[in-house]
Amino acid sequence: MAIKIEALQIAESFNIRKFREDFPLVEHFGTQSEIFYVFPDTNRYLYLFDYGVIVFANYNAAAKAEMLAFVQKYTTTPIKTPLDEEYQIEINEQLTGNSVKNNFVTVPAITPSIMRIVTLNTGQSVALEYYETLTDDMITSSKHYILELERRGKLSISKTNLLKYIGKVLNVKNSIIDNLYILDDPNLVWDNEELNTLNRQLKANFEINTRFKDIDYRLQIIEDNLTLFTDVLNVRESSRLEWVIIILIVLEIAIALFFH
Repeated sequence: MAIKIEALQIAESFNIRKFREDFPLVEHFGTQSEIFYVFPDTNRYLYLFDYGVIVFANYNAAAKAEMLAFVQKYTTTPIKTPLDEEYQIEINEQLTGNSVKNNFVTVPAITPSIMRIVTLNTGQSVALEYYETLTDDMITSSKHYILELERRGKLSISKTNLLKYIGKVLNVKNSIIDNLYILDDPNLVWDNEELNTLNRQLKANFEINTRFKDIDYRLQIIEDNLTLFTDVLNVRESSRLEWVIIILIVLEIAIALFFH
């Protein structure tokens, strides 16, 4: 027996509190930032995270589409092209422990705790993919201005547009930093060595920590670029101010000579 898991990044954020109030069933586990449901009658599992990720386990296409239609009203800034990641849980009752592979994990039996750990890591992986895309886009967009500095020694963009660009980049950067808590381990692994081992193996399989370090490095590059653009803007404004002062002094001298 195998259960398909699919994680989707469909928005920048979810209103978890409102969803919990409106959803007719009681969650198996929930906090202000995440909520996990178990449906014993259909053997389905659902995990939602406030950073815009929803994870389905054992959902067919019709059930998934119905749930996606329901959660849309709880999203903020939906993503035009949702990112997704698939994984699979296989059951082998002959096993004495869990076995993590690249595309699937084999377990002797499925429990809500095991399902939560697997869906959590799958959700973290697709969220990191989203942040990788965002940081790539920010670095790519800044290359245009860096090349212009290299070729012309100045920026042709207006002060207003440059400030808008800096504000946009800072907004995305802060959003990423605010949500990097996704790498935190769930409390249920602290006192359970088997779950802790499974969690660590899944993190290694999805390269969670390595990808986080890469995102952190990219954020540092972005911050350096913003510092550069801000310095260029300040130099340009200082230069304009100096010219204004020079012009005013010349005008003052000209007026004094004229009236003298």
